[in-house]
Amino acid sequence: MTIRVLLADDEALLRMAFTMILDVQPDMTVVAEAADGPETVRLARQLRPDVVLVDVRMPGGDGIEATRQIVRDCPETRVLILTTFDLDEYAFAGLKAGASGFLVKNSRPDDLLAAIRSIAAGDAVVSPRVTRRLLQTFAPQLLNGSGPGQDERLQRLTGRELEVLVLVGRGMTNGEVAAALHLAEATVKTHLGRILEKLGLRDRVQAVIFAYETRLIHPS
Repeated sequence: MTIRVLLADDEALLRMAFTMILDVQPDMTVVAEAADGPETVRLARQLRPDVVLVDVRMPGGDGIEATRQIVRDCPETRVLILTTFDLDEYAFAGLKAGASGFLVKNSRPDDLLAAIRSIAAGDAVVSPRVTRRLLQTFAPQLLNGSGPGQDERLQRLTGRELEVLVLVGRGMTNGEVAAALHLAEATVKTHLGRILEKLGLRDRVQAVIFAYETRLIHPS
């Protein structure tokens, strides 16, 4: 399968560099480039790429709003946002808008390629610990008006699924959740898949955000 990528960044040289890296890969192709938010959304709707690589800071409507619209209008498309720092409020906002992960701009090419492949396969690329660190930093902006655990969607989960969601929200990997609950790692992965389906979430990152928003997890 060839991963179809849309590049969105207002810096032409950076887009060219990314294109040179991606187009030589046997399993990737750059289908289009965009220089601002509205163009990114338009091309995503038109081309339905597998992955959109989007800078969070772009003129004419930033990458956050572009991410929000792409996630809403192109459910099969995954968004990987580019940011300057890993503890960046823009990275946090991008994840909250529905991105499947973020990557620091000075990451190595191998990390970029691995991130795109991971997202295209349906996985989130931000490590659980980085996600937790980011959310701990900006958690006050996540808390909704309901009390702990009052979101009605939680009633769709079994007791075991709720346990898994809490531990995932705390930044544990599947292996660590499996050890804590005395389960096989494959079983944890199955539970997580069911959690995402029942809650209507796209990936693990969105599950962690949901755990914070519903106050299953409290900032330390």
